[in-house]
Amino acid sequence: MLASLDTSRLILRPLELADATQTQILFPQWEIVRYLASVVPWPYPADGALVYYRDVALPAMERGEAWHWTLRLKNQPSQLIGAIGLFKGQDDNRGFWIAHQRQRQGLMTEACDAVTEYWFRVLKMPVLRVAKAAANAGSRRISEKQGMRLVEAGERNYVAGRLPAEIWEITAEEWTAHTRGFPYI
Repeated sequence: MLASLDTSRLILRPLELADATQTQILFPQWEIVRYLASVVPWPYPADGALVYYRDVALPAMERGEAWHWTLRLKNQPSQLIGAIGLFKGQDDNRGFWIAHQRQRQGLMTEACDAVTEYWFRVLKMPVLRVAKAAANAGSRRISEKQGMRLVEAGERNYVAGRLPAEIWEITAEEWTAHTRGFPYI
């Protein structure tokens, strides 16, 4: 069973099907989805969150191929403000989104630090790779803050269309040197 994770301001709670209702309200906004992979349907269907959670995310968690959490402020634990996930695979091991009004507050950096620590310390993975649209400055800043390095550039399909893309990477050893014992796990 997936554990909850805490940061200084957040509770990362394992994803549940009941979270689809709040996600459906917050998620389908252009500012949130434009740099996500083109597999995200746009316009977003009225049952998009339910279908994704029920048919993709939760089954992948049961198979041990993905780990998903919702983000909640400690002072408002009943209110979902975003989500983050880890995925087995070669070129894209982490994805996230956060409500537009909660962006640029450092909350996603906290969430990324917690799940990156989980990736290396609990799951014992040797390397974390994240793909992103090159224009996604916020995501790039998080990768830079985490000590990741750009390892590949190209193009990928996003909700916004075909865009320049990047893959950033950090190894378990580099993460350990960067964090020197992280407080989240």
